[in-house]
Amino acid sequence: MPLQDDLDRLEVTIRQLQVKWELFFNGQEKKPPSEIQAQVETLVRRYANAEIRNNGERFRYQGLAARYTAFNELWQKKLRAREEGKAFGVHGLRAERLPPPPPAPVPVPAPAPPPSRAVAAAAAGEVRVSDPSRDTAAVRELYERFVEERRRAGEKTAPAFDSFRDLIGKQTEKIRSEKGAAAVDFRLETRDGKVSLKARIVK
Repeated sequence: MPLQDDLDRLEVTIRQLQVKWELFFNGQEKKPPSEIQAQVETLVRRYANAEIRNNGERFRYQGLAARYTAFNELWQKKLRAREEGKAFGVHGLRAERLPPPPPAPVPVPAPAPPPSRAVAAAAAGEVRVSDPSRDTAAVRELYERFVEERRRAGEKTAPAFDSFRDLIGKQTEKIRSEKGAAAVDFRLETRDGKVSLKARIVK
């Protein structure tokens, strides 16, 4: 199987694994998603020591492997806390204590596909959301930026993705209905060590 296909599969499987772990910790699944996690680990190990000559593919693999490692450390900590009967990172909206992110690989210039609507807004430091139920990638991108910005600001906790997604969904629908907007551009603002979301309507 070509490397590009494996990378596409790895990205999709990591997302599925995130959802399954969230369902498990919420009590909606009885067992940890061991089968899906084994698939992810197999793909990560397959290229761990391989020579990837294409710069774009090598950078993408490194990013996906780093993301999986960070999330896996979080899941294992939560699992141990659950087994020991301890609360894990409860603060406000079911906040979670995230592990320090691994060092980011040095980006190598590579041809990029034409930007989508959400990516075009993100280039100006904003993420565009028109329908939260469909714009999952945009909401996930906004969440990851939010978590990273809070970490830089010295805040050790962040809301769970489900809670964040619900909040963005409610704000988007409220703004669209009250302002007659077609979409909403969200950006992050840090002031006095506090990270907040600012919304701008898009007609």
